[in-house]
Amino acid sequence: MNFNEHSGLAGKHAFLSPSNYHWINYSEAKLADRYVTARAAQKGVELHAFAHEAIRLGIRLPEAPTTLSQYVNDAIGFKMATEQPLYFSDNCYGHSDAICFRQGLLRIHDLKTGVVEASHHQLEVYAALFCLEYIISPHEIDIELRIYQNDNIRVFVPFPETIAMIMEKIVTFDQQIEELKMKGAW
Repeated sequence: MNFNEHSGLAGKHAFLSPSNYHWINYSEAKLADRYVTARAAQKGVELHAFAHEAIRLGIRLPEAPTTLSQYVNDAIGFKMATEQPLYFSDNCYGHSDAICFRQGLLRIHDLKTGVVEASHHQLEVYAALFCLEYIISPHEIDIELRIYQNDNIRVFVPFPETIAMIMEKIVTFDQQIEELKMKGAW
């Protein structure tokens, strides 16, 4: 049999895909809800890409009390790097939305486009990764974490002990994962 070629589908996944078959049990209302949620997530990806380019190019947005304007303009004003990888190991790394470290102050900003209130724990992990990668004690620097969401800015100043505890957990869990790999558990 000669199968039809669908080269334009390479690397793509359908919303109603066989590998994510749970949709066969959805009601029409649940399908609509899941589709709207998926589209909102895609919009969030696109807004992050737009914000990244605006920051990279130094293009300020009109002054307005909107999440996107505040996030982009603050990142430009603080001369922050955008989408900066923070790496400890192949088991633990991530990309911070916006980050800078100057005069002993680590700033990490996160753009959230969803409506459910985001937790600051993700930012604490970024701070721990930064300290591990650059061999800096969280007790010797100041840290300010910000979440930009729902036209609001929430500022967190984590305790150095909290960041140190996350650093220890990263190191311990990384070692455990490596041991599991050596045992063939993966």
